[in-house]
Parts: sequence; C-alpha cells; structure tokens
Amino acid sequence: MSAYLSRGLGLALRGVMALILLVRHPRPIHAHGAIFNGRLTLRPNPGSGIRGIDDPPAAEAPVVVRVSRSVGTPSWAPDVYGLGIRWVHGAEEVDLQLASTGIGVPGRFLLLPRLTPTRATFSSVVPYRTPRGPVMLGARTVPPRRLPGAVTELRRAVDDQPWQLRLYYASPGGIWHPFAEVRLDSPRDADDASLRFDIDRRPLPGAETYPSMRALRGPSYRLTQG
Repeated sequence: MSAYLSRGLGLALRGVMALILLVRHPRPIHAHGAIFNGRLTLRPNPGSGIRGIDDPPAAEAPVVVRVSRSVGTPSWAPDVYGLGIRWVHGAEEVDLQLASTGIGVPGRFLLLPRLTPTRATFSSVVPYRTPRGPVMLGARTVPPRRLPGAVTELRRAVDDQPWQLRLYYASPGGIWHPFAEVRLDSPRDADDASLRFDIDRRPLPGAETYPSMRALRGPSYRLTQG
C-alpha cells in the first residue's frame, strides 16, 4: 500500500471514528469488555525471530488481558471479539492486539464474528515486521472450553475456572507455532476506560508494525486514545 493511499485512508477512518464518538464515548469500538489478571509463561527458544519472544528477560510475567466485543451487538448475536494482552518486558510494557479471525489462509487476515470466544482463533490480522521477515501472532483457547458470549457472564466463568490461552506465531502463509501460555484466573469487577492497548506505542521488542499500517491507524488511534 502506498504512503499516500495509507494516509488518505487513515484520515477517512479518523472521520468515521469521530462520528461514532459523538454517540459512543470514550471508545467508539470495543466499548465494553472484561478485564482479567493472570500469568504469561514464555516457552524456551521458540524460534520466532522476535527478540521479545525468543530472548525474554524472564520466563514468566504477570499479564493483563481485556476481552471485548467490537460492535457491541447483543450477547446472543455474533460479534468480532478483541483480545488485548499486556505484560512487562524488562522495564517496558508490551501490548498485543488480536481479533477473532480464521486460522488458515486467507482466514487469518479476515475479521470473523463469533457467538462466543469458545472456539475463536485470534490473530494480529496483519503481520509484524521482524528481522526474519513478516510474522503473524495469534491465540487460541487450549484445551477447548465452552465460554459465554456476554462479558459479564465471561467474568463469572473465569472466576469459577481459570481460562487457558496459548499464543502462537506464524509466517503469513505458514503453520502456527506455540510460544507462550496464558492463564487468566482473576477477573476484575468492572471494565476500565483508562486501559488502552497500543501496539505502536508499546511494541513487542524485535517486532514493529509496517509504516503503511501506522499511517492507516495512526489518525484514529490519536483521536480515540489521546
């Protein structure tokens, strides 16, 4: 995507977000979510080519995860789920932002509405730029588990039984390789409007978004996140 096209589409997307903000503030999308505390355990030497995954300063870290429905459809209707993940690498916070997609090609590049997170595959939708080339990141519930679609019910379900997620990496057309396990066991009582995930401001060490994607997302991110 050319720089001019990215900037033009980015400004158009900002305009759409500004209109939505008139009726839905402070989050135009993913307005309601459930937040969980837990632990992230990185696997030794997964071979991703991403420094923050392959050479972490610690094998285990506290993690904060927010699960949200993007459009905010009723809980009985499908919606695109968002998965924001944050932990500390060294002295810096790291964010991942994933969304419900397919698992294969081209499905991993396409947003896919789901009734619940039960069998959802989450992916970064677009690849990161790394020293070894483009890399996708993803997540799945492992082992499979029936989870409710409504965020309030999801909190109760995780309070009753911890939620296990596995994180993966893959080349854009390759197979998924596991690199970490996430155990969520402490749901917070309420959502937090101040918790904002941003992969450009808090990147995973050794991986960055492509300039065209930063130009596309930047204007709306600055509008909605400040």
